[in-house]
Amino acid sequence: MKVLHVCDAIDPSVGGGVAERTFQLAKALVRANVSCMVLATDAGVSKTRIDELRGVELVLVGSLFRRFYVPRISLSKMQDLVSRVDVVHITGHWSLLGTVVARVSRKLGKPYVYCPAGSLRIFGRSAFLKKIFNQVIGYETVAKAARCLAVTALEREHFHEYGIDDSRIVLVPNGVNPVEAKEANASRFLERHGFDRDAMVLLFLGRLSPIKGPDILLEAFSRIANRFPEAHLVFAGSDDELGCGLKAEVKGGALAQRIHFVGFLSGLDKQDALSAADLLIVPSRQEAMSLVALEAGLVGTPVLLTDQCGFNEVQEIGGGHVSSVDADSLARSLAELIADRNELQKMGQRLRNLVLERYTWDGLTKDCLDLYDEIVVAHK
Repeated sequence: MKVLHVCDAIDPSVGGGVAERTFQLAKALVRANVSCMVLATDAGVSKTRIDELRGVELVLVGSLFRRFYVPRISLSKMQDLVSRVDVVHITGHWSLLGTVVARVSRKLGKPYVYCPAGSLRIFGRSAFLKKIFNQVIGYETVAKAARCLAVTALEREHFHEYGIDDSRIVLVPNGVNPVEAKEANASRFLERHGFDRDAMVLLFLGRLSPIKGPDILLEAFSRIANRFPEAHLVFAGSDDELGCGLKAEVKGGALAQRIHFVGFLSGLDKQDALSAADLLIVPSRQEAMSLVALEAGLVGTPVLLTDQCGFNEVQEIGGGHVSSVDADSLARSLAELIADRNELQKMGQRLRNLVLERYTWDGLTKDCLDLYDEIVVAHK
């Protein structure tokens, strides 16, 4: 079995959860002795990420534009890559690279599975262009996939809006690799950013863009901050659309010394931050099972997330809270959670147990391999 993974970018600094999901699954397949290729643009890719992908055949191509990722790759090169594999796994919906690979796959008679990773619904910028994209190639790419992969049960509804029947939808949630959390050091993060050891760290980890909801979190924290003077809010992520505005709103204000912008974190720096946090907050307006919520659970940090993240299981098992997507609801949940620090620790342990039991990539990889085998046999 040889698998070709396709995504716009493989480095999380620009590719976010799509990049990390692709990376983690590719590495897990290699650990399972499966031959694996990854095709992506070279946007934002670091030497660290390239080194981390040892064992995976990595094919990086240039991109004509940073905003829309128009890949610089010849049709013959793409046909060569697809012809060498048994199955293609495409992640991310608004991807010209992914849709072209899908067409090449169909032409060569190679099956592909399609995982939008929460991006099927139109949200945010370029709504008009996205509608055109769907009419020209988006709907066709989804409809002709051998199987459609939903990250959450909620995402099934998104596929229904594209006319996909439940019989063609397979649930494959996000996962994590427990090994990556073993070197996490909370003290290292606290010392690097000048926090006292008794400070309460509330962490946002993600792009500072509307879909991720950092503006909602800032408003919610501002409403309850005076009641919890030991609490500090940390925004860790690339600026994107909202970064400058959020920083300007905080600068010179009463909470300027308690709200921190530390930039994009990855690797060990990210693990340290998650380990140091008393609570991870995921205030997303739209999300496909927050990967950082799983990573937080892996180091025993509880999570507050919205009901648009598709991971209500967090609250069901007592590993955190689920809030509505508004500042009032988020503020109430935030105040309730941070009022009892000892209970937060217990919640973190419950979430860790859940993650280790159900959401490790080495466990989920078997489901993927069974699916690959099934569709390859069906296409012969």
